[in-house]
Amino acid sequence: MTQPVTERPEGAPSGYKLLFPTSWWHLDLDPSTRDASIRRKVEAEVKNGPQLSREQVDDLIRSTRRTARDAHAQGALQASGMLRIINGGNGPLVLSATTVLLRVSVPEGESEDLADMVVAAGIQVGTEAEGTGLPPGEVELLDLPLVGAVGRITRIEDVDIKGRRVPTAMRHTLIPVPNSRDYLVLASSTPNVNLAEQFYEVFDAIAESFRFDDPENNGK
Repeated sequence: MTQPVTERPEGAPSGYKLLFPTSWWHLDLDPSTRDASIRRKVEAEVKNGPQLSREQVDDLIRSTRRTARDAHAQGALQASGMLRIINGGNGPLVLSATTVLLRVSVPEGESEDLADMVVAAGIQVGTEAEGTGLPPGEVELLDLPLVGAVGRITRIEDVDIKGRRVPTAMRHTLIPVPNSRDYLVLASSTPNVNLAEQFYEVFDAIAESFRFDDPENNGK
């Protein structure tokens, strides 16, 4: 999917391309249409798997709407997700994940250097994990084939859902926008923590498909 990069500084890329698995679907972020759109999509998806209770289906609709609402509030460029219901040992097992693409600007006076950003993220992730009982996060520098150097943050975080804490596996990829103080952040997550490694492989494949439209700005 090709998307514009809005409000770009002079010399920055004009857009980007990002590919998702065919089983993933685009999340409608438009406040005027998203609730009905998401209900239709979830209802259609649950028909293809083992039967869920009405309460479970409604919970899926609410959680997907919340993801879309939060993404819109953060000014997301796009959001996509997957939902699959399979037979588990103790009944239907819901598999779900989302990837939200955000654009963030580094404030003037702060370093926009990627290595500095990764070091700062590492300190923050380590501090936030202290005393939670959750495993420490991992922060690293790596290269994406079509972009070049990026940062990656991986961690398990407790997410508040209807007053209860739900462990959620997260992998965020920080992509510098050339000729700017901006970053694009691929924020991927899944509540299926026991399958985190398998989902991380999917998240990495999505990140590896990313490229800017301008060939000269692809970090190559």
